[in-house]
Amino acid sequence: MTELDDFDRRLLNRLQHGLPLVRHPWQELASELDAPQERIRQRLQELLDDGTLTRFGPMYDIEQLGGAFTLAALSVPEERFDEVARQLDQIAAVAHNYRREHEYNMWFVLATATPQGILDTIGEIEQLTGLSVLNLPKETTYHVGLHFPL
Repeated sequence: MTELDDFDRRLLNRLQHGLPLVRHPWQELASELDAPQERIRQRLQELLDDGTLTRFGPMYDIEQLGGAFTLAALSVPEERFDEVARQLDQIAAVAHNYRREHEYNMWFVLATATPQGILDTIGEIEQLTGLSVLNLPKETTYHVGLHFPL
């Protein structure tokens, strides 16, 4: 990962609030940050390429689009943890997975085009791994503005 300089901090702080909703958002950002549009796009790509940023893109309300998502977990024997993580990485519906210090030590998010897709994917994971999936669907939506000042 790259050491962030003042420009990086200003750029990332600004982008945490979204792109400007105008016809030419990069031009608007260039004006706000007093930097050429190409520098902004190039720097974002560099931060993605070196792993400083893992994702840059829109956040959609998948349920408003007819899709579904859920938080899920597995209790994976330690000696199989890396194997199961690789198996989950091959499933398109798995947005990401991570380790937790808990009986359920592997947590992941599933996102599918339909609610039935969640159930189908859980079945696929259980068949593939031989482990039972703990499905924790959302009960209530809360919109919390989250910003990490850099």
